[in-house]
Amino acid sequence: MNEESDFESIVAEAAQPHESAYEQALRPRTLDELVGQDRVREQLALVLDAAVDRDRTPDHVLLSGPPGLGKTTIAMIIAHQLKAPLRLTSGPAIQHAGDLAAILSGINEGDVLFIDEIHRMSRPAEELLYMAMEDFRVDVVVGKGPGATAIPLEIPPFTVVGATTRAGPLPGPLRDRFGFTAQLDYYEPADLDRIVRRSAGLLDLEITAEASAEIGSRSRGTPRIANRLLRRVRDYAEVRAGGVVDHEVARAALALYEVDELGLDRLDRAVLDALCRHFGGGPVGISTLAVAVSEERETVEELAEPFLVRLGFLARTPRGRIATPAAWRHLGLTPPTGADQLPLDVTD
Repeated sequence: MNEESDFESIVAEAAQPHESAYEQALRPRTLDELVGQDRVREQLALVLDAAVDRDRTPDHVLLSGPPGLGKTTIAMIIAHQLKAPLRLTSGPAIQHAGDLAAILSGINEGDVLFIDEIHRMSRPAEELLYMAMEDFRVDVVVGKGPGATAIPLEIPPFTVVGATTRAGPLPGPLRDRFGFTAQLDYYEPADLDRIVRRSAGLLDLEITAEASAEIGSRSRGTPRIANRLLRRVRDYAEVRAGGVVDHEVARAALALYEVDELGLDRLDRAVLDALCRHFGGGPVGISTLAVAVSEERETVEELAEPFLVRLGFLARTPRGRIATPAAWRHLGLTPPTGADQLPLDVTD
């Protein structure tokens, strides 16, 4: 089956009630189709075009940025642009050097190996990957103790595309072996508007310009969230509005799913409400805050807190989290006296 028919089959599957099929159908296939990330797109195009012109495999690529910004999509685009097979795995799945050796043993020349959450690989696997990326060979150890034997395994040239939401924990030697590093930024509302309109076209959904802009503005700067909100708005439109998404339909659907004008959802507002109403604006520890909203600490820390900090609604200090005056006002509350003076020891 050729690439065009592959893509058509994916789009056809989007009619089925499977979220993964929707996600696959809405992914761009080329750099030209990719919306936003202009700087990364131009830089990556140069890397790939130069490699194709030289008839060589391109440098290894590291993609860094928050979840949902398109790291997996870009890895797929790289493979598509190179007309190379894409092999997918993840850091948590590679807990032993033998796991990585098994993957590398099946690599063919020019393949693209995508490692999601690469920062979560085990240290022995990282050390094996160093050699594979730089020398295109690995030493497979057979046996244990004094009788162990290292068998060299030659690997044809290939390209590693690593994705991480936390570049900091990556060891220096691993980062240094990536010839190109891209930091993905949150998307502007105008880019998210274009993404929503493109996705609506692929889903054969009639949507007005005002409605797509409304959905894009509430998507927290993240294409994955934009596409998810679009699917929920489409559900609402099909059931209650004759299948057409206009501005009023979009606003009504987003209100039903508890997504406000700034993109805050139920959890975000629960965190702010607990912080302001129950704890007087803080400071309060993240564990206590998580208990107050009946969520796990990791859920609050990874899902709600980064967005609230980015909006300027929450600040992290050595004594705990505090609500800013903007957070009080967003909840329709009056900030307490002195709230405009944030402590000088605000920290990460």
